[in-house]
Amino acid sequence: MRLTALFTIPRVLRHSDAIGADLPPDDAVVLDAPDSTLRAALAAAAAGDHAPAAELLAATRRHTQWERRDTCVSRLARASLHHPGWLDSWLEESPEDPDAVLVKADQYVNQAWQIRTGARAKHVEADQFRAFHAVLRDSVPVISAAAELNPHDPVPWRIALTQARGIQAPREVFDTYLAEANARDPHHEGCHVQALQYLCAKWYGSHEEMFAFAERAADQAPPGSRLHALPLQAVVEYLIADEETPGSDPYTSRAEAAVTRAQALSDSYAPGDREAAGFRNHLALVLWSMNRYEEALTAFRGIGVHATTFPWTYFGEPRAEFLEARSDTRVELAMRIPFFRASPAAPAAGAPDWERELAPRSVAIASTGPTEVAQAALICGHSLRTAPAGSRHTYVEIVPDPVRGKRAALLPEDPLTSAADNFTTAEDWPALILHRTPERSSFTLVHRGRKVADHTWETAAPATDHAEATATATALARVYGLADARPLAHLLRATGDPARHQSELVAALGLPPLPDGYGGEQEILAALPGARVLARRGFLAGMRDTMTTKDGVHPETPPPDEPHPARWWLLRTAALLLFTAAAVYAWWTPDIGWFRSTVSTAVALYFAGKLIRALRRRPVSSSPPRGAS
Repeated sequence: MRLTALFTIPRVLRHSDAIGADLPPDDAVVLDAPDSTLRAALAAAAAGDHAPAAELLAATRRHTQWERRDTCVSRLARASLHHPGWLDSWLEESPEDPDAVLVKADQYVNQAWQIRTGARAKHVEADQFRAFHAVLRDSVPVISAAAELNPHDPVPWRIALTQARGIQAPREVFDTYLAEANARDPHHEGCHVQALQYLCAKWYGSHEEMFAFAERAADQAPPGSRLHALPLQAVVEYLIADEETPGSDPYTSRAEAAVTRAQALSDSYAPGDREAAGFRNHLALVLWSMNRYEEALTAFRGIGVHATTFPWTYFGEPRAEFLEARSDTRVELAMRIPFFRASPAAPAAGAPDWERELAPRSVAIASTGPTEVAQAALICGHSLRTAPAGSRHTYVEIVPDPVRGKRAALLPEDPLTSAADNFTTAEDWPALILHRTPERSSFTLVHRGRKVADHTWETAAPATDHAEATATATALARVYGLADARPLAHLLRATGDPARHQSELVAALGLPPLPDGYGGEQEILAALPGARVLARRGFLAGMRDTMTTKDGVHPETPPPDEPHPARWWLLRTAALLLFTAAAVYAWWTPDIGWFRSTVSTAVALYFAGKLIRALRRRPVSSSPPRGAS
């Protein structure tokens, strides 16, 4: 047992980078990412313009795109809770517009659930329930108007089903609403999801009724329909019920069948497809909870950057829960691979979309000169490129290494933030690390080796809480010596255009403008005047250079590793075999103390590390073998 525990951490350090290497980095993952048309409508709505939203919903109505219409209405309704002016002006201008009335109906229901929250009934206050039911009652005439203005539209009936669940409508009312929805679109996913919620055990049904409804809908669905994954949502609802069942679980076989059906549906969609993100997130959660980590990793690959609120919101902050489950999957798989076995390669499927378009673009602005940054970063564990930014600042970016350093594997996933944590330690100057993707922009302020503040703007996210924005703005003003933090707080609460708000904040802090090309290519500093590379050093080499490099002198690039002769390989391989055998014998023999067991193990790991590093850095000839045509 002791030997197994001892080798667990080295396995994770050795293999976790390779496992899931094709997964997008954390910063690229966006919650409920809208497509470009919906994103533009949401951004315009946040700025008070309802025209793009009206055009988008009118197109979905004309082309009877009911699933897309449902998604757009739901997102616009949630956005209107935080920016209501655009919807009010739309209704004043066109009070009989079926699209505007539909968004208003969904706004009522979303507002009611916001008051109630998603907590279990026993944790909801009586005042919350009274307000919840009052808003739902007020929604009835608006939902009825939406259904009358567009009689062929199933979306008003999806809203009606949600409202019926909230007001505890009797079963005959629920059956009537579901029949009306099916008459308009018998395979509408949104209506079936709301019906499943009504029928689950935590509301007004039972596990048996819920599974039967989901399986019947999946059996009747046409090929490719997302309703084939509806039984998987039933599995999630069953899992979160967390009920003790004596004897064997009666729903195990049905859960397995639901997973198999959802996997087949997932295979019919392209990796990273936004339309498949909803059921793929459910699939990843269920496989992860079943300890089927290989299959869960495949599901995470299919998801790409498209995390969804459900089902992760059942367990906490959805994006954080998604990232934690994904990381745990990689760790669990790494623990199962023997230390000396080669790490698995990623599937050969070409560069994923996130790598070409959605990977975060990152740059840091350090409030000192390039030479001071280089001298402070000698032991940061990453290769950096620096470029002067005016007379008192420096741009910094990561230069990807072909081989990741051992210390880098122990640090958080974002390498630039990890490097800034290191090179600002014991320094008086701060570093602002900036990240940008098409959906979100963010920053992290690091000073004296610790995170002082961070913030994220997202296209469709509501404004940040005033107290939170004020606290972050105060921290920024204190570090950068600004007398008034209120303009910074205003920028932190801005919505609609993350990239613009990020650039405005940099200017408000008195920092140099973001370099040309930021947000486009990954490495942008190479073309700037005075750009230089600080190559990654080993810990001992970094300490040596830190103590010997003169102040005001940029550290020299370390020489490349010399090729090792055959005798070097022979001696270290023999030493590895000897000390590995000694370590195994020491740990399994009770008469040998822990000290000698630990020493022999440490020596064996040392020689293993030396050989692995030499193998990875060994030059590979690009010329064809003799006799090849």
